[in-house]
Parts: sequence; structure tokens; C-alpha cells
Amino acid sequence: MQMRAVLASRFFSLFVLAAMIGLLPLAFPSGYYFRVAALVWISALAAIGLNILMGQAGQVSLGHAGFFGIGAYAVAIGPAHLGVPPWAALVLGAALSGILALVIGKPVLRLRGHYLAIATLGLGVLVAIVLTNESRWTGGPDGMPVQRLVLFGWRVAGAETWYWVSGAVLLLGTWLALNLTDTPTGRALRALHDSEVAARVVGIDVAAYKLRAFVIAAVYASVAGSLLALMNSFITPDQAGFLHSVELVTMVVVGGLGSVLGAIVGAAVLVTLPQLLTVFREYEHLVLGLLIMLFMIFLREGIVPSLRAIFAARLRTRAAG
Repeated sequence: MQMRAVLASRFFSLFVLAAMIGLLPLAFPSGYYFRVAALVWISALAAIGLNILMGQAGQVSLGHAGFFGIGAYAVAIGPAHLGVPPWAALVLGAALSGILALVIGKPVLRLRGHYLAIATLGLGVLVAIVLTNESRWTGGPDGMPVQRLVLFGWRVAGAETWYWVSGAVLLLGTWLALNLTDTPTGRALRALHDSEVAARVVGIDVAAYKLRAFVIAAVYASVAGSLLALMNSFITPDQAGFLHSVELVTMVVVGGLGSVLGAIVGAAVLVTLPQLLTVFREYEHLVLGLLIMLFMIFLREGIVPSLRAIFAARLRTRAAG
């Protein structure tokens, strides 16, 4: 019975997301909104991966944009310098990010708390410095153009096209993340999130599962970075910078740690709010910061978990009455 409820909840979440992706264009008055929505889907993909690391495994990463930048520059450098097709460069970028996360994660994930945060911050800064300084390969701080993606003779271009492509990839990433939750790996990650000591006592290889979550999160970020670079046809080292890492963490926390849909909602809030707040002009960032503070004060568990708890409490009150 419980398994049926879990499967129903998973199916409902995917159905709601698919319906949203399918119906939103009906309300778009211009192509600009397709681009903003595509940015939401791409950011949400990276946030879902980070949510697996932070929300399920309980590990902090302040350098996650480094993997985002690796994926972005893979689809730029691959076709330009190595003659690799963009679609293959995307796969290679994801593989490179996964391998780097595997190698770096072994020593880094032995740390805890603020030590781990600083170590991952250093990783992100290192990637950003390399991308900025290796100007012969990356174009330096000015960035570099990215070759258009071509699949079976179809040239993927335009905001509307990328809306559907990024939406489809987001659906796939969401499905994988939701399925992970109820696998042995997902249950092990939740166990070590609650208590690493208790997880170790019951036989869970804590180091191995933390590393697994780190690699998964890196691959998600790399694919998202590749999609953004291919959509924009241009990339700069800013996408691998510290501020972008903080933005990704904020998406996960505002949306709700441990909630896959929360990561999507958090991405939607962080991407669309700046567009809506342009009416405040020079006070735009001030209002944005204030709104994020209010979200954290009144919805402490994040938007999705908090609203879910409020809704469930009201249903219980009505049933009791």
C-alpha cells in the first residue's frame, strides 16, 4: 500500500511538471518568455543534482558551478579545438565532470561542515581560474563562441526550440532523481543525511555513498552547463564562478532541501524574480535579497516542503472538524 502511494506521488509529480511544460507556452506573449523559461529548466536541472548531494546526502558544496563550467566549456572547446561534435562533447563533458568529482571527492568528502564547504569552494575557484587563464583554449575572461547543436541534420536553434529541448531533458532528470529516492542508494543517502554514525553502524559505506552523490550532482551540473552554452552559443568563465555556485545553493535551499520539485521551484524563483523586479531599477537586488530573507523566515523548510506541511495540516483540521 505504501509503495503504491509512493509510485502515485512520483507519477503525479512528473505529470504536473509535464503539464506545466506543455501548457506554459499558451500564456507566453513573445519569444522572450520562451528563453526565460528555458533558463529555468536548465537551472532546475543543475539544482536537482545539487539537491541530491545536499538534500539527500547532507553534504555542502560551494563550488558546484565549477562542474557547470566544465560542461559549458566542453561543448565549446570540443568542436572548436578537437573537432568533436557538440552532442559528443556534451557526453564527454559529463564524463569528465564525473571523473573529476570521483577523484577530488575521495579526499574532499572526508571533511565535514564548514571544512567541506571551504574545500568545495576552492575546487570551484580553481576551475574558474583555469577557464579564465587558459585563454588559448577558452578565450580567457572574454569567453568564446559555441557551435550550434545539430542532431540528425536538425539544427537546434531558437528560444522556442530550446524551451522544448531543455524541458524534455529536465523531465528526464526529474524522473531519474525521483526514482533514485526509493532505490537502495537513495535510502542509504537519506540515512547518512540523518546520522553518518548511525548509517555506519547499520553497515552503510558512508564514504562510498557520499562520493556517489557527489558524482551524480557533478554530472547533472555538467549537462546543465552544456545546455546553457549550446542555447546561448557563447560562454564565459562567470558560469563557473563563486556567485553562480551560491545561486545554485540558494535555489536548493529556497525550494526545499530534499525535495526534487523544490529544486525546480527554487530555480524558477531565482531566475524569474530578477526579471519581475526590474521595475525597481537600482533597488532590484535589494528587493530580491529581502524576498529571499522573507522566504527563509516564514517558510523555513523551503517553499515546497513548507507549503506541503501547511496544506496537510489544513486537511487534518478539516477532517477533525
